[in-house]
Amino acid sequence: MAAVLYKWLLLLSWTVFGKIAPAPAPASHPFFISVTEIEHNAGEKSLEISCKMFTDDFEKVLRQNYPATPVDLINVKNKASMDYIVNDYVQKHFAIKADDKNIALKFIGFQRQEEAVYSFFEAGGIPSVKKIAVTDNLLYDYKKEQVSMVHVTVGGTLKSTRMNNPDDKYVFQF
Repeated sequence: MAAVLYKWLLLLSWTVFGKIAPAPAPASHPFFISVTEIEHNAGEKSLEISCKMFTDDFEKVLRQNYPATPVDLINVKNKASMDYIVNDYVQKHFAIKADDKNIALKFIGFQRQEEAVYSFFEAGGIPSVKKIAVTDNLLYDYKKEQVSMVHVTVGGTLKSTRMNNPDDKYVFQF
C-alpha cells in the first residue's frame, strides 16, 4: 500500500509541478514484513495457514534460492514450477508443532492479491490444541530487517506475536 501511495504522490507532484527536475526512481517499500495466520478449525479438525509476503520481496528471495528456475509470481507461465518453489521455500522456513508434535503441512496453493502473495497450507487430524509452537524465518535470508508477524486463533481466541530477524521461534498457549 505504501509503495502504491508513494507512486501516486510522485505522479501527482510530477503532474502539478511539471518537469522541473527528473522524477526520482521509485523507492522500495520501507519495511520488510511477512504475516502468517494460523486458525484451528475444530469442525474440520485442522489447522488452516496462510503466509502473506510482499510480491517483490518473495520473488527476489525465490530467485536467490532457486537460480535455475525463472520466477514470476505475477504473470505465472509455469504454474507447477511456481507451486513447487513456493511450497518448498515456505516449508523450509516455516514449521509448526501442535502440543509438541511436528505437524506436516499440506500445500494448497498460492495467489497474488495487490502487492502481496498469499500461500495456503493446511494440516489435518488435529481435533484440539492447547499449545502451538511456531518457527518462522520467512524472508530472513533476504533482509536482515525482516519482521515476522504471526497470528494464531484457537477456539475463537486470537493471540499474536512479532519476531524480528534473527528471532524465529514462539510458543502460543491456549
